[in-house]
Amino acid sequence: MPVPALLLSCLSVLLLLTSTAHATALTTALGPNERLCFFADVDKAGEKLGFYFAVQSGGSFDIDFEVKDPNDKVILDGIRERQGDYVLTANTVGEYAFCFENDMSTLTEKLLDFDITVESEPRRDPPAKPGQIAEQTSALEESIFRLNGMLLNIKRTQKYFHTRENRGFDIVRSTVNRLFWYMVLESLAVVGMAFVQVYVLQTFFTKTGRRYKV
Repeated sequence: MPVPALLLSCLSVLLLLTSTAHATALTTALGPNERLCFFADVDKAGEKLGFYFAVQSGGSFDIDFEVKDPNDKVILDGIRERQGDYVLTANTVGEYAFCFENDMSTLTEKLLDFDITVESEPRRDPPAKPGQIAEQTSALEESIFRLNGMLLNIKRTQKYFHTRENRGFDIVRSTVNRLFWYMVLESLAVVGMAFVQVYVLQTFFTKTGRRYKV
C-alpha cells in the first residue's frame, strides 16, 4: 500500500474519531443544601451520552444526582452515590440536564469531578474499491479503534486513582484536624484541673476556710 494512501486513511479515521465526540470535564464545589445543573445539547437522535462523576472530598463522599431529557423526564438518578460511569442513548433531540444535589449535608461542602460526553457512533462506509488497499485500510481502522478503546480504559483508570488519592488526602486532613482539636481540648482540661486543684488546696489551708482537727 502506498505511504500517502496509508497516511490519508489513518488521518481520516482519526478525524472521524475526534469529530464525532465532544466532552466537558469540570470540577465544582457544592455547598450545603445546594443544587447545580449542567446541560448538554444533542443534535440528533441516537447519539450517545457519556456521564461520569466522582465525589473527591467532603462528608461521606456521596451525592444525589439525576439526568433529565429535553421533556423534563428523569432518565437516570441516584441517591447518596459516591461515583458513577454511565452511557445513555439520547432518543430525543434537545438539551439534557445533569443535576447534582447536596441535600443530605447541612454543613459540609462537596468537591465533585464530572465528565459529560456527547458522542455519535462512527459508521464505517464500505470501501469504494475492493482489493488490497481496502483490506489494509480496514485492518488499520480496527487497530485505531482498539487503541481508542485502550486509551479510554487508561483514562478511566487514571480517574479512579485520582479519586482514590483525593479521598485519601481528605480523610488524612480530617483526621489531623480532629486530632488537633482533641489535643487542644485535652490541654484545656488539664489546665482547668490544675487550677481547680490549686483553688481547693488554697481554700483548704486558708484561715477563712473550714478547719479540721486531726
